[in-house]
Amino acid sequence: MAVDMLRGARERRIRTGGIELCVAELGDTGRPTVVLVHGYPDSKEVWSEVAVRLAEHFHVVLYDVRGHGRSTAPEPLRGGFTLEKLTDDFLAVVDAVSPDGPVHLVGHDWGSVQSWEFVTVGRTEGRIASFTSMSGPSLDHFGHWIKRRMSRPTPRRVGQLLGQGARSWYVYALHTPVLPELAWRGPLGKRWPGLVRRVEKVPDDGYPTASLPADAAHGAWLYRDNVRARLRRPRTDAYAHAPVQLITPTGDVFLSDRLYDELDTWVPRLVRRSLPAKHWVPRTRPDQLAAWITEFVRAHEDRGGEMPAPVATGRRYADRFGGQLVVVTGAARGIGRATALAFAEAGARVVAVDRDAEGAARTAALARLIGAPDAWGEAVDVSDEQAMEKLADKVADEYGPVDVLVNNAGIGLSGPFLETTSDDWKQVLDVNLWGVIHGCRIFGRRMAERGQGGHIVNTASAAAFQPSRMLPAYSTSKAAVLMLSECLRAELAGRGIGVSAVCPGIVNTDITATARFTGVSEEEEKRRRKKAARLYGLRNYPPEKVADAILRAVVRNEAVVPVTPEAHGARLLSRLAPRALRALARLEAKL
Repeated sequence: MAVDMLRGARERRIRTGGIELCVAELGDTGRPTVVLVHGYPDSKEVWSEVAVRLAEHFHVVLYDVRGHGRSTAPEPLRGGFTLEKLTDDFLAVVDAVSPDGPVHLVGHDWGSVQSWEFVTVGRTEGRIASFTSMSGPSLDHFGHWIKRRMSRPTPRRVGQLLGQGARSWYVYALHTPVLPELAWRGPLGKRWPGLVRRVEKVPDDGYPTASLPADAAHGAWLYRDNVRARLRRPRTDAYAHAPVQLITPTGDVFLSDRLYDELDTWVPRLVRRSLPAKHWVPRTRPDQLAAWITEFVRAHEDRGGEMPAPVATGRRYADRFGGQLVVVTGAARGIGRATALAFAEAGARVVAVDRDAEGAARTAALARLIGAPDAWGEAVDVSDEQAMEKLADKVADEYGPVDVLVNNAGIGLSGPFLETTSDDWKQVLDVNLWGVIHGCRIFGRRMAERGQGGHIVNTASAAAFQPSRMLPAYSTSKAAVLMLSECLRAELAGRGIGVSAVCPGIVNTDITATARFTGVSEEEEKRRRKKAARLYGLRNYPPEKVADAILRAVVRNEAVVPVTPEAHGARLLSRLAPRALRALARLEAKL
């Protein structure tokens, strides 16, 4: 339960400006202090999952904003929630919990809105070491954003204004006299917990707390006391005097990510992150938030407030995968290795899995060199269910929950159906299909139980679309992977877990070196392997392009991803001209 997780916290009451703030503290006071500020219509309990994780490394402070939770409300309410008074409250808390040093500030929703005030006004300079913002812009920056679009309108800018205007419907509603209070203290207050759980997929763990109706009624004055005044006359000196980490939930229905287009103007030291989640990320993505906050705080503690090293241009997905845990099977070579290295370059923590222990170790060593210092290799046969269970247990125990799973391990088999033995079929299906099933079931179940989303990528093939007289076993296994992915995507969508089937065509990897050819002598099999390898080399489509498609598929949550031109062509023909595709299947490729 949300409340239960904070019962071990040390509480104190701080008087400021005629009110009392309820402040809770977790962790060792000798460590860097992280202050968490909640939004509307929340109380400090919205941070409970994040707070207990951060408390393993930091002195964590949470407080109920005035008029919320167990803090008292100003009298009268009108004029009692201005940003100036909220800044007074923040300084009172900081002076009490960290009198001798600056704090690291984290804000969500209206907690972020007011924290932007804290980090841009002169009287707090030197008291904030870093600021992590999510789902709440600076009202000053927002005001200038609006003015720029109104003073120099273009179709795109007008669209942005209208789009954000539609998202901000609740702001207009909260400016209505009396009605919001009546709604919150009446039917809306009763239905809100269920609504948030249903729409946002927030777990049913005691959040929101019983104080919600009063919190929401009081909090309406946050908007009334500040929004119109600041948007009309935004400050021109609202520059951040501390480094800022911006975390943008890509599914936030209240805020457009276009609001932050000019943020670099106001924040000289800025790190951007994006998260595939909705608005209430402190409840739905506490692991990822805690990891990013920890990384950011440590960077500025270790570097005395300086920014981390700039992100290399090749790491264009660093804002999405930084700190996430990624497991890649079949990672000893080819597409698997390229994918593991691409995730490492994007700042993810990588586990390289392959039955080739030396190959997995080499991939992990390369990953450590280019951006994943904790990468390691595991020798596991994906067709062995017990071995996969042990792998999942080890990963969970030593590194935590997996965010992205790439089921890439596969083997090739060519030959007519009548010359393919049952042992041949078993070998192909054990790796190409059962390996994917084991990965999806074992790791996917843990993702679902965790309740914080994730993504599964299954490597299929262009052969999944295209029948072939020479690839019956291989094509069948890959078609099954494609259908499995589609079914699993439908099942897990409600849990925030994406599933993508990536379908390469002819890619220049050494799969031909291990591919088997049925119905021929050993000498003929070697000859065919060499010729296939030569053809793949002449095609020379690099595995790095497939890796890039895999990362892009995760970012965009794409369902089926043909990669090479022939894969796109095969998929198109399977839809528009299946008879032509069947005719092509009768052709026998000469090797």
